[in-house]
Amino acid sequence: MTITKMKRHRWTIVLLSTLLLGSVLLTGCEEGGQGQKEGQNLNSPSTGDTSQEVTPEAPTEGTGNTSDGSEIGEGDTEVDSIMAMRAQNSLQSNVEKQGDLSVVTNAEAMTVIVNKQRSLPEGYEPSDLVEPNVPFSFDGPHEKRHLRKEAAGALEQLFAAAENDGIELRAVSGYRSYQRQVSVYNSSVERNGEEYAARVSAKPGYSEHQTGLSIDVSSPSVGNVIEEVFGDSEEGKWLKEHAPEYGFVIRYPEGREETTGYVYEPWHIRYVGKELAPDIAESGLTLEEYFDEDNIKL
Repeated sequence: MTITKMKRHRWTIVLLSTLLLGSVLLTGCEEGGQGQKEGQNLNSPSTGDTSQEVTPEAPTEGTGNTSDGSEIGEGDTEVDSIMAMRAQNSLQSNVEKQGDLSVVTNAEAMTVIVNKQRSLPEGYEPSDLVEPNVPFSFDGPHEKRHLRKEAAGALEQLFAAAENDGIELRAVSGYRSYQRQVSVYNSSVERNGEEYAARVSAKPGYSEHQTGLSIDVSSPSVGNVIEEVFGDSEEGKWLKEHAPEYGFVIRYPEGREETTGYVYEPWHIRYVGKELAPDIAESGLTLEEYFDEDNIKL
């Protein structure tokens, strides 16, 4: 074979190889394209429309999942928050022994629990006492016209809501200093004896009024007295129902003297905050029970 024929033969082989390779590539592209179209047909609502893609459904706002796959809603988160607050402010974790006394360590907290077994620190006086802009049952300046600032603001809202509903309330007695407690308690003992005084009055240093978070409320319809008759009045019933909306609870409920240490006082409301008050009222528990760690399940 001549060199010329050899060159022609070589070029023929190259040409055939090129044509064969192109055919293979073309076939592969068509098959790949067909596969892509088939894949789109499986996932796209419109055949051949490559502008649409299937994406996972977004989770509903305010929900999540626990480790076992169950759904967590906003309500569950709120419950967890309240339970955490109860645990943080439990009776057992906020008191210390000082000799024979059990003295609270969270006197400034809105959830402080003061009762016949738990006293405030010696010489305690709230640093943010103010006079709420509400009608009182008496005229003239007096320490009992004061509450802590947050509680005073909530009381103003409570009284405004009562007025809007045609309910006439009067503030009777708020903050009570240690010195005044001495006077009130001794006077009660002189009038009724020590046994009776212990049921209706706190010994000095053990009064919730000293926290600046409690106030006695009455109404002109009952002569502004702080007696059980107020609880049966229209105003007393309204107060019990609506006080929790503004952060207050009836501190000494009826029939709970064994737990609270005090007789029923429908006039005595206590500020605990707008987040906890509705839950406390709904639970039916006294503050002693509500903040007892034995009743708190995290």
